[in-house]
Amino acid sequence: MDSWVNSAEVLGSDLPLELAGTGNRRAVLMGALREAVRSGRLAPGTRLPPYRSLAADLGLARNTVADAYAELVAEGWLAARQGSGTRVAERAAPVTPAHRPRTPERPSRPVHDLVQGQPDPSAFPRTAWLASARRALATAPNDAFGPGDPHGRPELRRALAGYLARVRGVRASPERIVLCSGAAHGLRLLAEVVGGPWAAEAYGLPFHRGLLASHGVGTRPVGVDGDGARVGELTRRDRAVLLTPAHQFPTGGPLHPARRAAVADWARSTGGLVVEDDYDGEFRYDRQPVGAVQGLDPEHVVLLGSVSKSLSPALRLGWMMLPERLVAPVVAAKGEREQFSSATDQLTLADFVDSGAYDRHVRRMRQRHRRRRDQLVAALERRAPHVRVTGIAAGLHAVVELPPGTERSVVRAAAWQGLAVEGLADYRHPGAKRAADERDGLVVGYATPAEHAYPEALEALCRALPPPPEPPG
Repeated sequence: MDSWVNSAEVLGSDLPLELAGTGNRRAVLMGALREAVRSGRLAPGTRLPPYRSLAADLGLARNTVADAYAELVAEGWLAARQGSGTRVAERAAPVTPAHRPRTPERPSRPVHDLVQGQPDPSAFPRTAWLASARRALATAPNDAFGPGDPHGRPELRRALAGYLARVRGVRASPERIVLCSGAAHGLRLLAEVVGGPWAAEAYGLPFHRGLLASHGVGTRPVGVDGDGARVGELTRRDRAVLLTPAHQFPTGGPLHPARRAAVADWARSTGGLVVEDDYDGEFRYDRQPVGAVQGLDPEHVVLLGSVSKSLSPALRLGWMMLPERLVAPVVAAKGEREQFSSATDQLTLADFVDSGAYDRHVRRMRQRHRRRRDQLVAALERRAPHVRVTGIAAGLHAVVELPPGTERSVVRAAAWQGLAVEGLADYRHPGAKRAADERDGLVVGYATPAEHAYPEALEALCRALPPPPEPPG
C-alpha cells in the first residue's frame, strides 16, 4: 500500500479540496470530500465533477476516484443518478463543521422540572373537589352570591378553625380568621397594617422579601442553622419576624423547641409580632407534624396558611389566624368587599374539609411525597454517594449539599441536561454576611414532575452532580 501526503488545496474542476493525510490515495480523497461536505463548502445538491475530470486534475487513476465516489454514495455522503451525475446528498439539517468541535445546545425549555414550590398538577383531586362543589352550590345561602364579606365566608372560617386546632395545634376561633388569596396576599396586608422594619430568616423566598420591600417594609436577616432561625438575634427595633418554624424554607428542619419558646417570649416582651408561614406544616414523614408556634401565644403570632402546596396554587385560597387586635385593621386593609377569593371556591373548600376529603387527600399526598423523597435519596446513594441530602423529614423538597464553590457550575450543568433546579444562593438574603451561614447546595423539589417523568428527572440530576473528590495522596 503506497502513501500519499499532500497538504495543498487542489482546484479539481473548480472543486476545492484540501488533501492531507497519510494512507492510500482513495482514503485520502474520501476524507477530503467528507470534510468539504461537513464544513458546508459542498452544499447539499452540489454536482461533483465527473470522476474522469477530477482524476485528471488530481493526477489520480480513474478507478481510484470512481471507487471513492461509489463508497461515499454507499455511505450516504453522495447520491448518484443516471443522467444527472454525482451530487452531494440532501440532508435534513446542516452538517456541523468537523474542524470545530460541536458545542451541545442548551435546551430552549427545560425537559425535566425539579424546581420546588408546587405539587404535581395532575394530582389535583378532581372527582372529590367536584363532589364538594356540587354539594356546596346546592346548599349555598343566597347571600353567597352577593357582595363578598372581606372576612371571608363564615362556612370556611368555621371549617378551618376546627381543622387547624385539630391538626396544627392552633388556638383557633372563626372570628380571628381572615381569608386571603394566599400567603403573599397575607404578607401584603400585614405589611400595610404592621409597618417595618421586619426580621427574616437568612434563607427564604426572595419573592416575600421583595413583596415586603414594595410596601415600604425592609427586612434584615436572622441567621439559620441546624436548629432553625437564630431567634436570639432579634432586637427591640424589629416590629415583626417572618419565620417558617414547621420546616425552615429552604434549608429544612423545624425550629428547635427552645427557640420556639424564645421567639414567643421576644414577642411578648417587645410587643413584636411573629409571622408564622406554615410552610409544609402538613407534610411531615417520619413522625407527627410539629405544632404551630401560634399555639404558644395567639396574641403575638399570626399564622399564615394556604392550599397552594396541599391542593393547587390555582385555587388562590389562604388564611390568616390573627391576634384579636389585628382583625379589624387587616379587614379594613382588604377593603369593603371581598375582591380576591371566589365565594363558591370558599364554600367548596369548606365542604372539602368538613367531609373529610381534605384529610384523605393530604394523607394520600403525604404517602406519595414520602415515596418520591425515598426515590431521590436512593438514587443519590446509588449514583452520587459522596453528596449529602438534608431537610428530608418534611416538605416537598430536599437540599443536596455540594462542595464549596461548585453550586453555580452544577446549576449550569443541570441546565445543559435540560433540568430546571435551583441553587441555595437563589434564596439567600442579600444582607446576610456571616460566612458560617453560607453553603453550596441544590434545592430539589420532588413534588412537581408527573409520575412517569420523575425517574428521568432524577437521572438528569445525578448526571449534573460533580464527581467524587480525588483521594488524597
